[in-house]
Amino acid sequence: MYQDKVVLCASSTYNKKFWMNDDFKMLPEQIKQELKIMCVLFTEDIGGVLSLEFEEDGTLVFHVDSEESDYLYDDIGSILKIKQMQKEKAELLEALELYYKVFFLGEDASELL
Repeated sequence: MYQDKVVLCASSTYNKKFWMNDDFKMLPEQIKQELKIMCVLFTEDIGGVLSLEFEEDGTLVFHVDSEESDYLYDDIGSILKIKQMQKEKAELLEALELYYKVFFLGEDASELL
């Protein structure tokens, strides 16, 4: 069904917007809100654009991009903030990977647990 990377959601400091992929509209509202808060706080603190993307195998990765002329973007802070979020939100991120693997890649949930 999907090839390469699929963007779950993204936040941009440049246009002050958050975007959620419509393919994930069935996620519970609480999870969508948690993703929004997490991404928007990241871009407000660090700058740039943060997107959460599923790789071909279902692994959820953080992708950060910034404009070349953005001198306020904190490259080192970005790495540290992502590590912090991966640690603090590990349960949520693992659940999202499981959700993606079962509902989008068609894998058997009993084999993944």
